[in-house]
Amino acid sequence: MTRAAPALSLPRPALAAALAALLAVPAAAQNGAHAAHPVEPPRVGAVLREGPVSVDGALDEPFWAQAPAATDFRQSDPREGEPATQRTEVRFAYDDAALYVGARMLDSLGGEGVRSRLARRDADAEGDWLELVFDTYHDHSGRTVFRVNPSGVKYDAGQAAPSADPSWDPVWEAEARRDSAGWTAELRIPFSQLRFTRDETQTWGLQVVRYVERLAERSHWAFWTKEEAGGPQRYGHLEGVRILSRPRGWEVLPYTLARASYVAPAQPGSPFHQPRDYDWRVGADVKALLGSNLTLSATVNPDFGQVEVDPAVVNLSAFETFFPERRPFFVEGSGLFGFGSFSCRFCSNVSSMSLFYSRRIGRRPQGLHGWETDFEQVPENTPILAAAKLTGRFAGGVQLGVLDAVTGSEHADYRTGTADFRREVEPLTNYLVARARRTSRSGNHTFGVMATSVARRFDYDSLSYQLPGHAESVGLDWSLAWKERTYTLMGNVAFSNVGGDSLAVVRLQNNSTHYFARPDRGGHGNGLFTDAYDPSLTSLRGHGGYLRVAKEAGAVRWESMVNYRSPGFEVNDMAFLTRADYVWMNTNVWRNWTRPTKYYREIGTVLGGQQQYNFDGDPTDRQVHLSGYVNFRNYWGAGAWVMRRPEVYDDRATRGGPVVRRTGASYFSVWGFTDSRKRVVLSSEPEFGFSDDGGHSAYVNLGMRFKPASNVSLSLSPSLRQSTGRSQYVARFDDPAAAHFAGHRVVFATLDQRTLSMDTRLQVTFTPTLSLELFAQPFVSSGEYYQFKEFDAPRGLAKTEYDAGQLTALRSAAGLDSVYVLDPDRDAATDAFTFRNPDFNLRSLRGNAVVRWEYRPGSTLFFVWQQSRSRRERFGDFDPLRDAEAVFLERPDNVFVVKATYWLGR
Repeated sequence: MTRAAPALSLPRPALAAALAALLAVPAAAQNGAHAAHPVEPPRVGAVLREGPVSVDGALDEPFWAQAPAATDFRQSDPREGEPATQRTEVRFAYDDAALYVGARMLDSLGGEGVRSRLARRDADAEGDWLELVFDTYHDHSGRTVFRVNPSGVKYDAGQAAPSADPSWDPVWEAEARRDSAGWTAELRIPFSQLRFTRDETQTWGLQVVRYVERLAERSHWAFWTKEEAGGPQRYGHLEGVRILSRPRGWEVLPYTLARASYVAPAQPGSPFHQPRDYDWRVGADVKALLGSNLTLSATVNPDFGQVEVDPAVVNLSAFETFFPERRPFFVEGSGLFGFGSFSCRFCSNVSSMSLFYSRRIGRRPQGLHGWETDFEQVPENTPILAAAKLTGRFAGGVQLGVLDAVTGSEHADYRTGTADFRREVEPLTNYLVARARRTSRSGNHTFGVMATSVARRFDYDSLSYQLPGHAESVGLDWSLAWKERTYTLMGNVAFSNVGGDSLAVVRLQNNSTHYFARPDRGGHGNGLFTDAYDPSLTSLRGHGGYLRVAKEAGAVRWESMVNYRSPGFEVNDMAFLTRADYVWMNTNVWRNWTRPTKYYREIGTVLGGQQQYNFDGDPTDRQVHLSGYVNFRNYWGAGAWVMRRPEVYDDRATRGGPVVRRTGASYFSVWGFTDSRKRVVLSSEPEFGFSDDGGHSAYVNLGMRFKPASNVSLSLSPSLRQSTGRSQYVARFDDPAAAHFAGHRVVFATLDQRTLSMDTRLQVTFTPTLSLELFAQPFVSSGEYYQFKEFDAPRGLAKTEYDAGQLTALRSAAGLDSVYVLDPDRDAATDAFTFRNPDFNLRSLRGNAVVRWEYRPGSTLFFVWQQSRSRRERFGDFDPLRDAEAVFLERPDNVFVVKATYWLGR
């Protein structure tokens, strides 16, 4: 049981004034300045295509003149609710195989008023655009998105899901052209690429959105105000599409790949290193439409290499760094396998429920050999033998997804002296995830279930002592809305079970996610769920959940939520979890003013707070925050936030030792951006923090985007982060003499850290199907540790710095401190402790270049060059010029890849 959490508080006069201002509703809003939504949604019919058609954007086929048009668009920006200033006409036709869309976008300045940019598919093309969103099951929940701009650049996301997935890449056609009246677009969308009901005559939900960049005007066919809850429930209707025969689509995407690698040895002199490595492979992805609702996706000898590199980071915490998935097979359709929607207007240090993190599949081998070796070669990734997905959506609002993947046993090579040997470092593993979700007919309620399983087969007992043999989880999630979706209740609950050898379970109990063996940790026995440390356990069980109630519409909105993970909750074999053992609470109230005035277009403010407790009842986080933003009439924007975090307990600082106190701190940030339509766009979001013990932090950055031509974009994002922390963890030792600290000696230090980086991206688009992208990230980070110290007692804040008689630095031949010797009690009869000098200087340069050519619909040719340079030194001073020069002197690792895919389908 947890202790009751005291409420966050502000001085009463200040709180009363803040709430009075926040809740005040202007008389104009009370008198209905925002128009009520129409009772009947707009409707448009589709006609049967007769005669030949050429998808060229010209709209010169006779059947377009017979089709009724969707018109009467209304603005959401800049003058909410008023008729669109530029007329839009969108018409629909169909035949046995496809839906056709013909759109005329008139412009008062003719073709001269149309703005457009070239970009690769699914990129932010900016300029003018037209977007169509279909609710193909007409169940008021699904979204399937198609967008085109005047240059013919395509964007798509889908399909038929509440959250449209941008990774979806159907094969469809779109052409656009400018003329003296504005611009036109013509689309052909095969029925085989869509999912819909079995009805012969279809009625689909439809939303059409047009954006005119020079006016910053966004207009909608089906309109609702910014203070109302919109979505598919408010879409118009596309009627009269007759589909007499169900599509039986199939797709085969074979690929060939050649790779050349030129990599420097990680261990100089290693007999396993190959300075040059050449390989090639062939494989295929297969998709088959089972009926009209289910799609089977399978892959044979898959290529799971990612085109874009992960950024460089310095992680000094006990927790794993999260990197997003970039591999196409896992990215496509990933929205269906998401679990436990999480929403928070303003919060920090919290994460949503995770039951599936696809980068666990094919991860770097986890096994450790446990003895000294001279050289070793451990594979970077585990091979994926095969993977398959079954996805679909049914007329009753049910979505289904099943994914299964098998990774092979992986071995590492070692040499000690003249003896070579191999050991298994990752076992044969099967990963399974199943997901089902049902949305009510009104689209207001959603219920879902998800289950995952990981099963391993070991060839060596030593590996079974390190990794669990199996792991399972099951979860339920829901979202309820009522009163025109003004109010919502969303949440989830999940249960986990991990089993294996007792040594593997002990490792789980003692890792940074749990710290079960913390000496001052409570425990409530080992019942159905694991709460107490027990080295004899062969399984670990836990549960977690999230619940949020909110008002989502109106000028004044609010939310309140709770998020928790029990001590034994463990899902890292299949998902991503940094810590368990907490109960987190948050409440926010915010007010938006969305009707433009002569001073602004929109402003808003948020007031709220949060707190967190572990299952022992210790408060481990509290904060109160206030933020605000303004969008100016010139389409610039600015904002600021301030946060106060008082002194609380920290059950993670000692990395498994006793609980200590964390000092209070204050943070503030300001941010701003310029008009994104201009040739040069600037943005910045500096952040500053000050802790009560004298520590401080500062982060400054500048985002710069240059658009010298309609097909060229250059982005530069330099940033500098500097911090001084008074309680940086260094090392921990078991020391019976440290009776004042439960037999633990935990060393901390003051850390001065500086990080300088600059993300650079160049995008050149030659045609909508041919593009070049360059990415480079120079990165320098240094950390200098000094004033080594330890806490005087558990659950306290006071610390004592070691003097010269307790801590001695041993210098290397290079004159650098290489090892520290710690004798805290100055007693020669007791053991001294040694730890490596933690100072660091990391220099890195990562980059890649990708040429992408879609030489025919669905078929793509890639040319990829990846390069990385890095070096880590044992000194902590910061010299950007020296370090930047040094990184370019490092020998680079180069990888060249040529990959070709060829789409076959109907």
